[in-house]
Amino acid sequence: MKKKDMSKKDIKKDYSRWKKEKYDPSLQKKNTGKKHETISGKKIKELYIPPDVEDIDYKKDLGFPGEYPYTRGIHSTMYHGRLWTMRQFSGFGTAEDTNQRYKYLLRHGQTGLSVAFHLPTLMGVDSDHPLAGGEIGKCGVAVDSLADMEVLFDGIPLDKITTSMTINPPAAILWAMYIAVAEKQGVSPKKISGTIQNDILKEYIAQKTFIYPPRPSMKLIVDTFEYGSHEIPRWNTISISGYHIREAGATAAQELSFTLRDGIEYVEWALERGLNVDDFAPRLSFFFNAHNDFFEEIAKYRAARKIWAEVMKERFGAKNPRSWLLRFHTQTSGVSLMAQQPNNNIIRVALQGLSAVLGGTQSLHTNSLDETYALPSQEAVTIALRTQQIIAHESGVINTIDPLGGSYFVEKLTREMEEKAKEYIKKIDEMGGMVKAVEMGFPQKEIADSAYRYQREVEKKEKIIVGVNAFESEHEPIPLLRIDESVANQHLSRLKKVRETRNQNQVKQNLDDLKKAARNEENLMPFILNSVKSYATLGEITDSLKEIYGEYQEPVTY
Repeated sequence: MKKKDMSKKDIKKDYSRWKKEKYDPSLQKKNTGKKHETISGKKIKELYIPPDVEDIDYKKDLGFPGEYPYTRGIHSTMYHGRLWTMRQFSGFGTAEDTNQRYKYLLRHGQTGLSVAFHLPTLMGVDSDHPLAGGEIGKCGVAVDSLADMEVLFDGIPLDKITTSMTINPPAAILWAMYIAVAEKQGVSPKKISGTIQNDILKEYIAQKTFIYPPRPSMKLIVDTFEYGSHEIPRWNTISISGYHIREAGATAAQELSFTLRDGIEYVEWALERGLNVDDFAPRLSFFFNAHNDFFEEIAKYRAARKIWAEVMKERFGAKNPRSWLLRFHTQTSGVSLMAQQPNNNIIRVALQGLSAVLGGTQSLHTNSLDETYALPSQEAVTIALRTQQIIAHESGVINTIDPLGGSYFVEKLTREMEEKAKEYIKKIDEMGGMVKAVEMGFPQKEIADSAYRYQREVEKKEKIIVGVNAFESEHEPIPLLRIDESVANQHLSRLKKVRETRNQNQVKQNLDDLKKAARNEENLMPFILNSVKSYATLGEITDSLKEIYGEYQEPVTY
């Protein structure tokens, strides 16, 4: 009988016969014995055929690209309409150094900017604070005041480029600096577009650059939602991030689950403020990791779109279809890159980037081969950018819309990913929400357990990492970008000048107004913007709010 003439009954019978033969005990010696598990912990089968997806309703669960529930993509034309934004995450040394890198990348085909701030900025600490010693410009660009932001975007028209800023506890402050720079360029805030990460929940869960306790931090985020929806309508006021959750050791399913539940939490807090869901939801965005398991990652992105669409439409009653769309940026996995045989990282990144594209990402950063050692060198970041360009222009994967749609394996993985994520979301709902779950240490413990299991599998060689626990070879030296202390001296000189030349009375007045507004639970964005424009520093604004909100001390979780 020809396969095309086979009925569903014939297929099931054929599949049963195949399964019996394939898993006959006498044939097991031929198997490798390696563990290959799906999201739900079930064994990945060697063949997927129609019975595996018979419970999937095409119209209800998949549909067409650009149609609810968006499993197949949020745009009907996918990359035929436009390519994803190529947005290399960049920042090092002084604002001058990073400005030159941005201009280099834009000349070489990058289509969006992405700012990496150094650790003191991430923590809301000025560079002349004792805690910043030895860290200035080392893991990103040093930004302490509006003066630094002016240099960072000098010669870059902010009405013609989109900018993503990876900043969380002090996100409102850095956003205010960007708005002020645009105004100095003569650009209306209503014309600028980009994203602030602004995702404090994943800081408590994974990355740990928190400042204030969860509840005032959530209030500050809702302030940005409210202000942005009225004053900066083209800006994404949050990028709900699974990336750092995954980097901390989460599984793909945990990354998806905790990220979406964080998103639900932000929506709930905004609704409690009295905001209309359709006023702010279209500007929510997401940020996912692209890890090594190629098909699992693709399934994760597909499941994310479907779950979020259902949540926004059914749970929150959003009426605007744009509120149902899960728009996301992807970054290839930093934690998967290895110091051993670093050139292998180019291949890892290419496969990870390809999974993001096949999964329908709107924006992509591809990591550089040297990132386990240092910030990317110019040569390494160029290779990373070229990786995206080769995927876009040479691979042919953009020629058809959602090329993996209908794959028995991918659709089955997508369903399993969806089911596992919904289990986690239900469990967190029962705890009273993500803020309470974080306070209880639930997601932190789940991630720690997963990270431990993964490391044990690597040590037992149940997971092979090429060049690390198999196929080892001699160390391959590569050129590195090095940040010397002259960077700190140059940057601190500008900070000193800012403090000496600004209007001190105006700074004090603006900071006093900010503290008063915080006590009165007003929207803080206008007061932060006034402080920034008077050249109050990041640390001064952060410390002013600490007086009102206090500082967060993480509970010990075993």
